[in-house]
Amino acid sequence: MAGMHLLSDQGLRLDGRRANELRQIRCKLGVFSQPDGSAYLEQGNTKVLAAVYGPHEIRGSRTKSLHDKALVNCQYSMATFSTGERKRRPRGDRKSQEMSMHLRQALQAAIRVEVYPRSQIDIFVEVLQADGGNYCACVNAATLAIMDAGIPMKEYMVACTASLGNGDVPLVDISHLEENSGGPNLTVAALPLSGQVALMEMSQRFHLDHLPKVVECALQGCRDIHQILDQAVRRHIEVSGAVGWGIRPQVKL
Repeated sequence: MAGMHLLSDQGLRLDGRRANELRQIRCKLGVFSQPDGSAYLEQGNTKVLAAVYGPHEIRGSRTKSLHDKALVNCQYSMATFSTGERKRRPRGDRKSQEMSMHLRQALQAAIRVEVYPRSQIDIFVEVLQADGGNYCACVNAATLAIMDAGIPMKEYMVACTASLGNGDVPLVDISHLEENSGGPNLTVAALPLSGQVALMEMSQRFHLDHLPKVVECALQGCRDIHQILDQAVRRHIEVSGAVGWGIRPQVKL
């Protein structure tokens, strides 16, 4: 059966991680000055840029139908050089449209859209390098960009993947090699503090005996990623506040 031998006898995965270990996450807020909010995030070798514009006035005929909340518009795209094979259509294809819809579903559940009636929030996400968990990295980067834009959220929206190794061992934050091993993959986007799930998608069916522990593995991954993102936001606020008050931030070497 495919996907059975993703763990060695020592309990290590193909990239040297333990089953419950996340890929290294590096992130930075405020990477662009033109958008209202922006962020760059690396999750393993998957690299993503996110930019947020708004809230701004809705243009067109949709104003009447959204008199009590903001419209959240998401656009997902992949750079032509993001994968080993050059993409002919970096945006606008069926896969990109589906990813844009799933991004909107997750982020709209976290943004306090009732604060901005008759307004629109535009979120653009681009994958610079794809190495598994593209959707999750995009959700996490977009959350940071929304925070940078100062748009109020109920709480962080965080996404994480999970799978099974060696038949019954849950694996968190799966890489591209693990995604393509042939086993079932689970993607979860959730509000980690309240435990509410905004999106859950499976590439294949899981056995009912295995599904609960794989879901819990993904949710624990969301909680762990939340701590990393929250630390990044707090560091960004401290540095921005220090610069704003004319204080030179102390850098520890």
